[in-house]
Amino acid sequence: MLQPFLRWINNLSLQSRLIGTYIIVILLPTTAVSLYFYNQVNETYIQDTRLKSIDALQNEKQVLLTQIETMERAAQLALSDQEVIQYLASNHDTPTAELIEFNNSSYANLAQIGINNPSILHLRLYSDNDHTYEMWPIFFKEKRVWDEPWYKLARTLGDREGWYVQRQNLLPRSTRFMVPELDPPKVSLLREIQVPKGHHAGIVQIDMLLANFAPRTFGALQEDESQMLLLDAGGGYIPPSSKDQQYTFPLQQWLTANHTEQNETRSYQADAAAIEDQELSSIRYTYQGTAYLATSTSIDRLGAQLVHIVSLEKVLQDTRRARNGIVLLNIGFILLVSLITYLANTFILKNLRLLTAAMKKVRRGELHHGVEVDGGGEIGELAYHFNRMTLTINELIAQAVSKQALMKEAELRTLYSQIDAHFLYNTLENIKMLAEIEDQRQISDALTSLGGMMRYNFKWSGEYVKLSEEVRHIRNYIEVMNIRFEEPVRLKLNIPEPLLELEILKMSLQPLVENAFKHAWNEEEDIERCLLIEVVATPDRVITVIVQDNGSGMDAPQLEALQQWIYVPDEPDHHHISNSYPTNAPKEQQLRKGGIGLRNVQRRLALFYGEDYGLQITSTVGEGTRVTLRFPKVLLTGGES
Repeated sequence: MLQPFLRWINNLSLQSRLIGTYIIVILLPTTAVSLYFYNQVNETYIQDTRLKSIDALQNEKQVLLTQIETMERAAQLALSDQEVIQYLASNHDTPTAELIEFNNSSYANLAQIGINNPSILHLRLYSDNDHTYEMWPIFFKEKRVWDEPWYKLARTLGDREGWYVQRQNLLPRSTRFMVPELDPPKVSLLREIQVPKGHHAGIVQIDMLLANFAPRTFGALQEDESQMLLLDAGGGYIPPSSKDQQYTFPLQQWLTANHTEQNETRSYQADAAAIEDQELSSIRYTYQGTAYLATSTSIDRLGAQLVHIVSLEKVLQDTRRARNGIVLLNIGFILLVSLITYLANTFILKNLRLLTAAMKKVRRGELHHGVEVDGGGEIGELAYHFNRMTLTINELIAQAVSKQALMKEAELRTLYSQIDAHFLYNTLENIKMLAEIEDQRQISDALTSLGGMMRYNFKWSGEYVKLSEEVRHIRNYIEVMNIRFEEPVRLKLNIPEPLLELEILKMSLQPLVENAFKHAWNEEEDIERCLLIEVVATPDRVITVIVQDNGSGMDAPQLEALQQWIYVPDEPDHHHISNSYPTNAPKEQQLRKGGIGLRNVQRRLALFYGEDYGLQITSTVGEGTRVTLRFPKVLLTGGES
């Protein structure tokens, strides 16, 4: 049923589809549009409220964590003072002089902790040692707190720390050693003192007012539309310190009823899409017809939970007003879209007709025709790319014709060069036979090597050859070049047999050897001339070919000038190169001229293998020059390729 309908739609003209779409848009019920946008605005408002609630919750949590760290740091500083520990664990009465010194040093340091942290209400150390004197307001006998509700908890802590919250104001108390004071709601950090380990010596108590510990939760200022409360590990909430700050939101009543297991009926509806965001969780619910948003986060170090409750009543009132505005905007939007669609219909179809006519001309082979479309948009972009496509087709046709002409010309030149090479081979062979008849063995061998070189040069079937073929060409080259020297150059090869099957760029070693013949040795020098070619394969599948001579070498300026010439990225002009070294340096200029072959090898290696491969040149005066060629490992036979 659906397929025939879709086929019928696809067979309609574009103009018919646009008209149909226009009718559908106009006939859409405004109520559905209003409902959709109302839901979007409503969710946006609620999401914004949630983000604000999360921000307030995170700020309060950060204050809580900061105060926790302050209290823990104060307790740690008190217990890290060895004199305090020795005083609490002393097995004899402390002399008066030592008490005075202790009061001026360690006791003063403990008092300074409270001064440096004004949010700390009390720092108290309770001693179980009869030899310890009370020093108000820090050192007290432990028996004073035997009746405190947190005492049993403190005796079972061991190496851990405990937290206790005093939930309400206690009556003022007066003792012989303590000034009467109101004991307000506070939070206490408790740690047991064990000296030595496993032996109870006392208790550390760090107190902080709840109003300082969590100012947004227990402070005097509360927002009208939101409240924040702290739930303990048992799920009970910790009330504020005064009746003026009592929670008034219905969620507090629901939480109280829920955690005290009162069987009072509550209208609670949790949102099915409760939000989970790492340590934060948010839930929307309705209580007695009013919507609320509760966001909570855990305070793991207290074993508590911080909850922020926001009334959504004002938010929903704003969204209702926004809904009415959206309905009016939708009606105006439909009228505006109707007018724009009618005007754009004619313009769009006009451009499409022009583009269709141009495509038909291209189909007939009239590639020189383009299409001119006024305006931009998708149709304008399509027309632009269509024109570019026709230009590209014309260029490709011209390139194809040009390539065919070049290929024909290259084939003719190849035939001519083969004829010339064949003539040279025959001529060299005749001269060689004449030398053998005249018993000129040296000339005959030189002609044999020269013929091999010429065949290697003229037979250019590809860019790559085996390393063994390149080495054979080097042997022939050295045999020919040795004619000019009284002391011939001796070639040493250190190449593992499997590496002779390596693939290497053709004519990549001869420029290195040729450079050594030109610059390594002076003709008047009477030394044994050696040239070493060594091939090494590294574990990272890189081949290193080393060409080392024992010539005179180069100094640092000459080597730098040569490297600058070889590694320069673009073809430099004469003026640029002449500034690389003094104009009165014939040796450097000679190296530059001789470095053309090295430069070509470097550029070919970078072109065929990439910029990571190429030549490296090192030289030492009196020891010779070392040229290293690096390229990736590729075996033509007998191994991995």
